[in-house]
Amino acid sequence: MKIQWKILAAMCFVAAVTACSTTPNVETPSADFTKITNGILTSSYGRTMYTFDKDQAASGTSECVATCATNWPPVYVEPGVKVTGDFNYITRNDGQKQLTYKGKPLYFYSKDKNPGDRTGDGVNNTWHVVAL
Repeated sequence: MKIQWKILAAMCFVAAVTACSTTPNVETPSADFTKITNGILTSSYGRTMYTFDKDQAASGTSECVATCATNWPPVYVEPGVKVTGDFNYITRNDGQKQLTYKGKPLYFYSKDKNPGDRTGDGVNNTWHVVAL
């Protein structure tokens, strides 16, 4: 019986290490990657999504790079994921695909720690939750 518990504990440790080794701030999109939570666009995990006023929908680029992208991680789209309707993606300078909504690139906020947090709304009067 003790051996079974040790094996189970080892399996849980491997699973935890594997989960932690994924790219930080990147959520793997699925069919329900986005959802509406209390009228706000969130990831399927409940993380609030934001837009940046300096991004112009028509430009197809993100103005949030370097330190900005550390504080405001882009919402990435994994290769092969299909997006439709008001959703699309742009290709960032590093070659990764960033999710857009109505042409505006989407971001998370690094200070949002729990599902439903909206602490980035209104930061510098340029960051806004995506209200639907």
